[in-house]
Amino acid sequence: MSRQSRTSPAGSERSLHQAYDTALLDLDGVVYAGGRAITHAVDSLAVAREEGMHLAYVTNNALRTPEAVAEHLGELGIPTDAAEVITSAQAVARLIADQVEPGAKVLVIGGEGLRVALRERGLVPVDSAEEEGLAAVVQGYGGPDLAWGRFAEASYAINRGVPWYASNTDLTIPGARGIAPGNGAAVEVVRIATGAEPQVAGKPLPPMHRETVLRSGAKRPLVVGDRLDTDIEGAHNGDVDSLLVLTGVTDAAQLLRAEPKHRPTYVDRDLRGLLTGQPEPTERAGAWRCGGWSAVDRGTYLDVSKVSDTGGTPGAEADGDAGADPDPIDGLRALCAVAWSAAGDGSYAHDVAKALAKLGL
Repeated sequence: MSRQSRTSPAGSERSLHQAYDTALLDLDGVVYAGGRAITHAVDSLAVAREEGMHLAYVTNNALRTPEAVAEHLGELGIPTDAAEVITSAQAVARLIADQVEPGAKVLVIGGEGLRVALRERGLVPVDSAEEEGLAAVVQGYGGPDLAWGRFAEASYAINRGVPWYASNTDLTIPGARGIAPGNGAAVEVVRIATGAEPQVAGKPLPPMHRETVLRSGAKRPLVVGDRLDTDIEGAHNGDVDSLLVLTGVTDAAQLLRAEPKHRPTYVDRDLRGLLTGQPEPTERAGAWRCGGWSAVDRGTYLDVSKVSDTGGTPGAEADGDAGADPDPIDGLRALCAVAWSAAGDGSYAHDVAKALAKLGL
């Protein structure tokens, strides 16, 4: 099935870590949240690496340097070389370097990750809009303590006509206490003050995909992420397969309502999904079945129910002795097939809450 017209999650008889040579892993919401490893992430990645899969960590968060990210991953029990970390700071630095003179001055609104990436490209990071010969303004996530005055500094330069770049425009970022404003929220502040539009490098846009391919050397990559509008859309734009994990920003209801460019190839609960095959939903007698679940569109709402292993009626409840409870993620895969097929090129509009409540999702 074409990635451009996906109406159902795909299946894979082989485990994903054997079917793909490289996992392009998002960090926040996939590997860790709020600095702490997400459950099953460390062990799953260890097995994938030991059995031959190359791991590359691809993050829109421009705050930290690759060395700092690699050190953090090592502390979590995930041995990582800095060369295995690709950041939106690196992508935006390359984008700027392609458009300005070598050694140009760039006003930095963000953290150390941006400064290091700019220096790597031969550019000079500065802190004041009054710098003579200022060639660009670059904005990236600066953490919760970034001073408000930094947005004003960016605005002064941009209002004078200095070109504006952003590492990414993620509106939110997951943390230990929940969802917090991301760099996209900060970009909106500057946009309001200037009326300008930045050139953006991060996921889901081509500069980030280019940076990832150049640095990882992946031949058959699998994008692994938690966000539909960055990770999955980025995979769609790069024409590569993707795995959505439900450990970060995206919940099951958002997945069911996904428009085509936001529909992942595979979906799983967490990074254990790398180590398994993926069951493919199949259509039977007007219903979509996956594992021990059958899903149908009732006209105004989605419905899902258990079916017996011996072939019960699709959409009917299983007998009480049908065996162990089926995996709710299989039910979600079946629901995706129903919703995406019904929505076509749009977003599914009917009620999904009742079906998800049956699955406990």
